[in-house]
Amino acid sequence: MPANTQDYVKWFRHSTPYINRHSDKTFVLMLPGEAITHANFHNIVHDIALLCSLDVRLVLVHGARPQIDERLQVADTYSNFHKNLRITDSESLNLVIQAIGETRTIVEAALSTSLPNSPMHDADMQVISGNFVVAMPYGVIDGVDLQHTGKVRKVHTRSLNAALDSGAVVLLSPIAYSPTGEIFNLSFSDVATHVASAIKADKFLAFVAGNGVSDSEGNLIRQLSLQECKTYLTEQGDKISFDLQQAISACYLSCLQGVQRAQLISYETDGALLTELFTRDGLGTMIYSGHYEQLRSATIDDVGGIIELIRPLEEEGILVRRSREALEIEINKFHVMEKDGTIIACAALYPYGDMAELSCVATHPDYRNGGRAAQLLQQIEAQARKQKIKQLFLLTTQTAHWFIEQGFMQGKLEDLPVQKQLLYNYQRNSKIFMKPLE
Repeated sequence: MPANTQDYVKWFRHSTPYINRHSDKTFVLMLPGEAITHANFHNIVHDIALLCSLDVRLVLVHGARPQIDERLQVADTYSNFHKNLRITDSESLNLVIQAIGETRTIVEAALSTSLPNSPMHDADMQVISGNFVVAMPYGVIDGVDLQHTGKVRKVHTRSLNAALDSGAVVLLSPIAYSPTGEIFNLSFSDVATHVASAIKADKFLAFVAGNGVSDSEGNLIRQLSLQECKTYLTEQGDKISFDLQQAISACYLSCLQGVQRAQLISYETDGALLTELFTRDGLGTMIYSGHYEQLRSATIDDVGGIIELIRPLEEEGILVRRSREALEIEINKFHVMEKDGTIIACAALYPYGDMAELSCVATHPDYRNGGRAAQLLQQIEAQARKQKIKQLFLLTTQTAHWFIEQGFMQGKLEDLPVQKQLLYNYQRNSKIFMKPLE
């Protein structure tokens, strides 16, 4: 930062283009629980207040992992994890709620400060929190029931944008509720990436312990394209801390979902946020996107891409296994979403008279936040209507909540066509869902 008055004037003048560029733009900030307990936290809050004064629309998503760990430890209760996800049982849920609630209160109190002789004087920031995020359960993964650990089902974009339009900072916590009133513990990075995609944020900012991504010699990497970022995660992901890996992955996913720029910023360095946003060189790592997508009917040339897409889901038991030969024979039943030559989503439609089975709905994990599956479903439904299909049905073991969101209702075995009833796999015990087509 500038060391004397002349340097300050020079810096301020050079920051003018960035001030104009960021005004009235929407930023999503991802702040881990570790940052809230760090000595630099209040400086970050001061910088957030400055962004607000420059008419930047801000959504702040905070984490609370160390706060939850501390609360559980005091209660002599410990969590088990599966694939880096905390298994939140009924016993620990109340402690999780307490830890997240206390953390949110601390952040909200800091944002509400307006003391004289401080950077917050006359800031008068309004902070709005609420049930902008709807949750759904993770369910059972690899035979492990994650119980009250959930993931984002959808975001109430209209009300969230209304809050931003009022000039308030929207503060979101890693906890949300399902339509049935259940409470779920979420990953704050899951919340942040879904929100950024839903409101079409202009920037995604993830705070980390260091300055960003470093090369093999420890030098800061200033910029990464999406492909370079993906390569880095593939080659170095298991060699860096989970916190940094999570932040890089969140930046990568947010860019895949339509955010043009994502940046890693240190929560330990005073002024890192302002330096990254208002100087040419910045102080962190920027990840940038640029992509092309196409929604179309599948061809025989897509078989390899479909296999690559659905194989992990088959191995997890989410989808029924299909051979290459079966896919080649049934390829005319499939629709795919393609991006830069890669199949990122697929679905199939199997007619049974005036009914049809929706099958093999799959989206690449890197693209699940941007509504691709819903777009593909709309195309499948349009195709079904052209074929005079009056009702869709499907069988699923782990994705019931998503299909309910898309208008499906739970059905019974006798609701299925007789041919399908005879093929029902009782061992798989799939749930049946139906949707009438108008």
